[in-house]
Amino acid sequence: MAQSIGPRLYSCCNCRNHVGLHDDIISKAFQGRTGRAFLFSHAMNIVLGAKEDRNLLTGLTPWLTYLVLTATNRWVGTKIVKEEDW
Repeated sequence: MAQSIGPRLYSCCNCRNHVGLHDDIISKAFQGRTGRAFLFSHAMNIVLGAKEDRNLLTGLTPWLTYLVLTATNRWVGTKIVKEEDW
């Protein structure tokens, strides 16, 4: 049986751009509004999109921003950003 060489990667299901490494997964136990979601400590090939305040199950979450793939401009997730980091 052949072994894979290099790190295990997670990619966008639409365009196959790499988004994160398996070693960067913090949790797979998230449920997003569009389905199953992963929590990564680091991500790649993304830029921060528009900022907004949104009501989540835990209450109003300020400074929420969209994560957008750099190559295709597709939304792939969200991130909570501190105001001073914006």
